[in-house]
Order: sequence, then structure tokens, then C-alpha cells
Amino acid sequence: MASNRINRINEEIQKELSALLRTVKDPRVQDTMISITRVETTPDLRYTKVYVSFLQPDRVQEAMKGLRSAAGYLRRQLGSNLKLRYAPEINWALDDSITYGAKMLELINNLPYGEHDDET
Repeated sequence: MASNRINRINEEIQKELSALLRTVKDPRVQDTMISITRVETTPDLRYTKVYVSFLQPDRVQEAMKGLRSAAGYLRRQLGSNLKLRYAPEINWALDDSITYGAKMLELINNLPYGEHDDET
């Protein structure tokens, strides 16, 4: 039963953080396409791990620094918006699944088209 509650809280944290990222004034975060892929929160709601993915691979390091810098602001806003007893401490983790998917799509699109030898 508790896992359903944690899953609902994870979804709400993901929605709220997605909206709050647009309000961050740090140019390292503002000028980068950031996608929150998933959120994992501890059962005591003290810590949350937020997995983020970036569309611009050249800006990953600077954007992660910006996210770490804005964590306090985001935590405070998250706590007030979700009305939780404790606002969880945010830990950022890089998730390269979108970059990997884009790379695979590019490789598939660049495959040579030719006749296949079908032996029937």
C-alpha cells in the first residue's frame, strides 16, 4: 500500500519539478532542453532522486551545475506547492536514455537502402 503512495508522490514531484524548471533564472538551466525522465523518493520522503536527460549533449555539465545550484529554490517551491510535511532533498542524476534513443534513431535512418538477397 505504501508503494502506491510513493508512486503517486513521485508522479506529483515530477510534474511540479517540470513546471518549476521553467521558473529557474539560472541561464545554465534556462537555455537548455531538460527532460525529467523519472523520480525516486525514499519511503520517509526525505530524499528524492531526479533523473534528467538533455537534448543538447554539449551543455550537460553546465546544466547539471545549474540544477545543483537551484536545488534549494526548487526544494522550497516543491514543499510549498505539494504541501508535504517535509520537502525532500533533491539529488540530480543524469539519464542518457533520450540521447541514446536519438543516436540509435540517427543510426537507423542512416542505414543504406539496398536490395536484400532473399533466398526462397
